[in-house]
Amino acid sequence: MTADRAEAYRRLIEDLEAETAAVRGRVDELSDDELLAPTPAQGWTIRDQLTHLAGFDDAAALAMSDPDAASRSFADAFAQGADPIAAVTERGRAQDPGAGRTWFHEARARFLAVAAATAPETRVPWFGPPMSAMSKVTARLMETWAHGLDISDALGEAPEATPRLRHIAHIGVGARGFAFAARGLPAPSDPIRVELAGPNGETWTWGPPDAADRVSGPALDFCLLVTQRRHRDDVDLAAVGEAATGWLAIAQAFAGPPGAGRTPGQFPRT
Repeated sequence: MTADRAEAYRRLIEDLEAETAAVRGRVDELSDDELLAPTPAQGWTIRDQLTHLAGFDDAAALAMSDPDAASRSFADAFAQGADPIAAVTERGRAQDPGAGRTWFHEARARFLAVAAATAPETRVPWFGPPMSAMSKVTARLMETWAHGLDISDALGEAPEATPRLRHIAHIGVGARGFAFAARGLPAPSDPIRVELAGPNGETWTWGPPDAADRVSGPALDFCLLVTQRRHRDDVDLAAVGEAATGWLAIAQAFAGPPGAGRTPGQFPRT
């Protein structure tokens, strides 16, 4: 492991800690009734959002600390036809709202401790394909931001653009092929240039500069779209070319089947 990679991993964990603190700032003073408030995710309350994060933090911590045990656990769940998301949701709903919030705090602390003690290149098993520890921490940051945004939306708070969005945008760009595969569609082979305006005036880029198909706009809007927290009609993103236009219509940064997303006009443009 190079010193640069070790430093990048350290900063990534710091960014996850900062995103965690942002979620805590939204929920720590909420009453039990407020924790049961509905969020834009159909049927999910604020407590459900927190316990979803907690359950998969615990699974990720196990995957990093004891890969063999985690692999057996994941295989057993699939052999029994279990739905991991539904199982975590059910466990969370069996708890008092405050206990669900505590579970999130404790599970996140466990995951952060395990992640800090794991080398970034370590292969980590998961419900889908295995990934590096660095990719797993990035995925937890993306999930934290997305579910934290559901909580913000429930509380009537506007989404905040931070430099941490770059991690989420990176996953969104990398998951382009998966977005098509999740729908049983062939992924276009055309390269795409992505140019996003960061929150501090910087430009983040992916793909060849001379690509004919292009996506551009604010990084926040791109992240809102690829996490399916805003409808395509409600984000300020420009797409040039058939491959770019088709991708933005179905983009998703998360694993699993396509979600219901949001409806047009459900939220004002950022």
